Amino acid sequence: MGHQAGGQERLFYAFNLEDVIPPTHLLRAIDRCLDLSELHRHLAEHYSHTGRPSIDPELMIRMLIVGYCYGIRSERRLCEEVQLNLAYRWFCRLSLEDAVLDHSTFSKNRHGRFRASDTFRWLFDEVVRRCMAAGLVKGEGFAVDASVVAADASRQRGVPASEVTDWSNPALSTRAVREYLEALGDEAFEQTVPRRISLTDPQSRWTAAPGGPAFFAYSTNYLIDTEHGVILDVEATPAHRTAEVDSTKTMVDRVEERFDITPERLIGDTAYGTAPMLAWMVQDKGIEPHVPVWDKTQRKDDSLSSSDFQWDGEANEYRCPEGHALRSERRIFKIERTHVTRAGTVIYRASNKDCGTCAMKPRCCPNTPMRKIARSIYEDARDVARRIGATVQYQRSRHERKKVEVLFAHLKRILKIDRLRLRGLTGAADEFTLAAAVQNLRRLAMLTSQGPPVQGTGAPA
Repeated sequence: MGHQAGGQERLFYAFNLEDVIPPTHLLRAIDRCLDLSELHRHLAEHYSHTGRPSIDPELMIRMLIVGYCYGIRSERRLCEEVQLNLAYRWFCRLSLEDAVLDHSTFSKNRHGRFRASDTFRWLFDEVVRRCMAAGLVKGEGFAVDASVVAADASRQRGVPASEVTDWSNPALSTRAVREYLEALGDEAFEQTVPRRISLTDPQSRWTAAPGGPAFFAYSTNYLIDTEHGVILDVEATPAHRTAEVDSTKTMVDRVEERFDITPERLIGDTAYGTAPMLAWMVQDKGIEPHVPVWDKTQRKDDSLSSSDFQWDGEANEYRCPEGHALRSERRIFKIERTHVTRAGTVIYRASNKDCGTCAMKPRCCPNTPMRKIARSIYEDARDVARRIGATVQYQRSRHERKKVEVLFAHLKRILKIDRLRLRGLTGAADEFTLAAAVQNLRRLAMLTSQGPPVQGTGAPA
């Protein structure tokens, strides 16, 4: 049985952090892919030229990357881990004698100069450019989806939206409340006011979308390249279906503006198959919609559905199986009318005479005098999506869409982003953007260590 040697401690040690970090360590691979050389220039105007020297912003960014990479959500605990873990010290460029900054420094910079300068978005874009330069982005197919993440807001602190709340109460004067009051003038935000409002984080959305009891939450929206699953853009929204779908337009336009990439096809689930969204893809952007059409015209009984009627675009009418015409107007008006309803449809009606003597009336319109069909003003785009849905490429796209789900699972189970720590929409955006940047860094480190990929798109000059 051996015994550990004791006695007097050595007076001098020869120790090098570089020698104790394994070559295969994740942080080594990430460090090879990370380039923060332009960070100081990006933040230059947000620092004063006088006063005491401040903390190096690169140190704070590297520490945050470590925290998000290893699921260390608490900034206080992150400082303790960097103090003790040699690999974390090496990645943060700290020697054994260097002191670790105080956890309050993170809060001051996150809500101060980092948010004012949009530093996390800058970091995310830089990582995407590195992925493009490594050939991980093909740019041919994009996939989009959203995932609900619980907000840092208690269910007990929610009140009905109809209840009058005194927001001038000093007890409610928080950063999240001030941000909510500033956003009240936004028309898009007012259209998505929930039934219940959190007094802690009013911009979060009361939702039961994942199933189970309702809670306050935000949604993280990912736009990925389907070749290697690189996240090209991320957007934080309240947990509301309309806001999630609308964020797709923002992300696609932003990727086109910043990286000069427009996909040939866009993959999504049924939520993105609304008529206006399909029209935006087909008519405005020239993108193939590999999306199931949101269609409620198919009847579940034995009666005839709208698809059983033949559309004649030149005559602007439908033809029923018996050959009778369904028209939006049957006489000429002095003032031309569009016949477009508030729902964005045009109603085509058969004549009472044709339906009254038709033998198929019990199967066609048993409860109404004549048959009516509501045709969307974007029906041409819906027809394009239906034709694509019958192709082999569409079936492959349905499998590629699962890459987004894998990223959401990784976000919540590995990075521990299943509940937010920051409040307000900007706080959610900071957390989601930084987490997406770390996911891209991990993927870049993993794939580039296995050799260069092929058929990629280089980063723009």
